[in-house]
Amino acid sequence: MRIEFPNSAREDFHWDAPALRIGSASDNDLILASHQAGPYHLRIQLDRRGWVLQVLPQGGRIYVNARPVREKALLRPGDILSVGDCRMLLRAEEEPAHAPSAAVPAEGRCTVALRAVAGPLSGRVLPLQDRLELGPLGRIPLELPQGEAASLSVGWREGQLLLEAGQRSARYPLRVNGVPVEQVALRPGDQIGLGMHRFVVDAPGLEPEPEIIPPASAQPHLPEEDAGPRGEVWWLIATAAVLALGIAVALLVRF
Repeated sequence: MRIEFPNSAREDFHWDAPALRIGSASDNDLILASHQAGPYHLRIQLDRRGWVLQVLPQGGRIYVNARPVREKALLRPGDILSVGDCRMLLRAEEEPAHAPSAAVPAEGRCTVALRAVAGPLSGRVLPLQDRLELGPLGRIPLELPQGEAASLSVGWREGQLLLEAGQRSARYPLRVNGVPVEQVALRPGDQIGLGMHRFVVDAPGLEPEPEIIPPASAQPHLPEEDAGPRGEVWWLIATAAVLALGIAVALLVRF
């Protein structure tokens, strides 16, 4: 993970360990000024869910995308983390380089929507048909500070779901997972950021279902395996044979 400090001369911070401690004490991994953070303010840990932020007992209020966090929060690339007056942008190390997937025919396209998770549109779900345009010329405006204007569009082209920058803002670049982009193929879960706006791509059918292949050494399941140990099966067969012989002898003696 890479942390940028917007509107600051501080250099980017690179982190590849499973845990990151942030605070003003000198033994933290990322050290902030004492007027910004407590000695041990927060911890970010990587687990199977992703990056998990935990507010430590000595930490004060923390904001993620302008929303207060008091205990824990699940982070994603592209989030803005605010501690005091320090703003940190979480981003992937490399630019999005999604390999082109197989083209999706028009009749097989899945349901796609942009879910607004931060900004003035927070809580809204914007469905996509063929193309969705946001900005001054689109049907949904995007408010930016100080009257700046910018736009973006998401649509299908040659079977790919593409994000394209339209009108550009000098101060607020279009980002995907925190990385500035001009045009990129989107995948489910990508976060689009423009100024204070954050949108997550919801497209559950865009990624192919994983193919489950049994191990080569796996043996086929036999019905008799459910009947118990092999000795028990032969004992049942022998018992049935003895009973059949006894019935036959009884019938011969009787007649």
